[in-house]
Amino acid sequence: MANLLAAPNSFWTLGPGVVLNLFDAGLHQAQLDQARFALDEAGAKYRSTVLTAFQQVQDCLSQLIHYQQEAIEQADAVTAANKTTSLALNRYREGAINYLEVVTAQTAALEAQRSVLNLHTRQLQTSINLIRALGGGWSNDHLSMESPKDR
Repeated sequence: MANLLAAPNSFWTLGPGVVLNLFDAGLHQAQLDQARFALDEAGAKYRSTVLTAFQQVQDCLSQLIHYQQEAIEQADAVTAANKTTSLALNRYREGAINYLEVVTAQTAALEAQRSVLNLHTRQLQTSINLIRALGGGWSNDHLSMESPKDR
């Protein structure tokens, strides 16, 4: 008999809570829409970040390929400039030309070597940018001069 009296009391206690949830003036739907929009925004930001990373990797790889081809050409230029310097020195020793032509050849050889060094610097910078674009990097532990056995 006590259970019979308890059942209607439970219904009347539970009833207003259910009705309030049904008539919340669209609050739950608005919160759901807000969560969906936040998810869409996070997804768009992620896609943008991934596409930017792929673009950076592709740019670095194409630059490295270009620098590799340029390095071959610069190496040929250095060889030719050194050969020109050697020929100018031989001609100077034989008395066929004045020393100004030797200096000019040496200047050209030094400029070619300088171009090779500048190109090598750009290759290293691009390699570092590639490592960064791939998400890598160096920590202070990797940069220390001591070997792992010394630690």
